[in-house]
Amino acid sequence: MDIFSHNREAWNRQVSMHNQWTIPVTPAQVQEARIGLLKLVLTPTILIPQGWLGEVKGKDVLCLASGGGQQGPLLAATGARVTVFDQSPAQLAQDRLVAEREGLEITLVQGNMQDLSCFGDECFDLIIHPVSNCFTPDIKAVWKETWRVLRKGGRLLSGFNNPVNYIFDFKLVEQGELKVRHPLPYSDLESFSPEELVEYAGEGNPLEFSHSLNDQIGGQIEAGFVIAGFYEDVDPNCVTSRYYPEYLATLAIKQ
Repeated sequence: MDIFSHNREAWNRQVSMHNQWTIPVTPAQVQEARIGLLKLVLTPTILIPQGWLGEVKGKDVLCLASGGGQQGPLLAATGARVTVFDQSPAQLAQDRLVAEREGLEITLVQGNMQDLSCFGDECFDLIIHPVSNCFTPDIKAVWKETWRVLRKGGRLLSGFNNPVNYIFDFKLVEQGELKVRHPLPYSDLESFSPEELVEYAGEGNPLEFSHSLNDQIGGQIEAGFVIAGFYEDVDPNCVTSRYYPEYLATLAIKQ
């Protein structure tokens, strides 16, 4: 299976289904950003600390695997020079919609987060990477590429799944029951039965992969980053939030 092509079309479908991460920001949210009230998330509920963002006006910012008309337009409204990079044309179209509606300048690039070869070395000051690397099998390639395209002193702000999320039977979780089923590392391609995979992929769901904390956090350090910040977050709509934080976020700096 061509994972990249499948997930591209799956996220196009998610836009038509109004997934919460595909809904563009409102004019009111853009206006708040214009006057300096920048409210961004990497994970479901917690706002990115202002100290993590620093001064973004006039900076070159890459929103990595971050289409959907959310982070990119708000950063552009503050005066940042924004590039939104995403594999889904429909997700990028959401950013275009907001840019045209609000008179914002945003560069849109379609591609695979593992391959940022369309960008030169050291061309960004800040990378915003909300929860999305669960849709790519090689997370270390993402970290290496982000380190390459960041300037010295640049910041990588990332949100990602707690790998524990993937040990449960997903259908039972939706029913409010937690039953351990999958060993880690998890992959839709390997952890589902052939029949389940056909059904799941056939419904247009994006394929997911768990990544160990060693690869998520250790992988950033291995790529050359210094981890300078960390927090946990929950999904209040999921039963698992009663027992542990399902999402993690890191601030990494290229020194």
